[in-house]
Amino acid sequence: MPHGKLFLVPAPLDFGTGSPGPLSGVMPDKTLHTASLVTHWICENAKSARAYLKRIHEVHPLALSLQEQSIVELPREVHKKGDHGGEFDARPLLAAALQGRDMGLLSEAGMPAVADPGSSVVRAAHDLAIDVVPLVGPVSLLLALAASGLNGQNFAFVGYLPQDATQRAQRIRELEAAALKGQTQMFIETPYRNLAMWEALVKTLQTQTRLAVGSALTLPAEVTASRAVKAWRGAPCPVANDTPAVFLIGR
Repeated sequence: MPHGKLFLVPAPLDFGTGSPGPLSGVMPDKTLHTASLVTHWICENAKSARAYLKRIHEVHPLALSLQEQSIVELPREVHKKGDHGGEFDARPLLAAALQGRDMGLLSEAGMPAVADPGSSVVRAAHDLAIDVVPLVGPVSLLLALAASGLNGQNFAFVGYLPQDATQRAQRIRELEAAALKGQTQMFIETPYRNLAMWEALVKTLQTQTRLAVGSALTLPAEVTASRAVKAWRGAPCPVANDTPAVFLIGR
């Protein structure tokens, strides 16, 4: 029996905003149609996965009802520690694909396995000779990079910065050193921490360094901004404190 495929299904970036818009504005129809045919899922969070599938059903009827869908969450330790280091064996999660059924990998927002859990599932699929098919959809990191005006041919995503103020300032200086050599540095912050991060960046970075930010990308409240630090000093933080944001530094 031929194996099923593993589809990497992007989700819109409006998770947690309280006012999700129509999927047709941000998701290709082919992605939604493909997702509607999948009945076995591996996800970051089952509740948000069901909510997304319900929205897909409004555009393309699901092959099975929500109650009949098989939805399995990645273990909690994968969320806390990440699953890119090889410690977690995801092969048992792909049993349905080995039995010939297509499966979907889903995170709460954006592309699974990119700044989100799921890379262990993708590795396991390759090891089991299961075809991996990434579908088209919004990826906040690339949207923010494209809108920043910074180097898009040499860049690094470094995840989260330390919460401790002293350690964070040291990390900012390390990243700035790489940025001033030509490699754009990208990192993210959780909601309600944007203002603290922004103030640390404006205070710590050199005046000529360029600082950019993207938030609420693809949403009505979308913000993208990019200036030299000297132009940011004395100006308010351009993004809301309660919205996920991508920060970028470069030259």
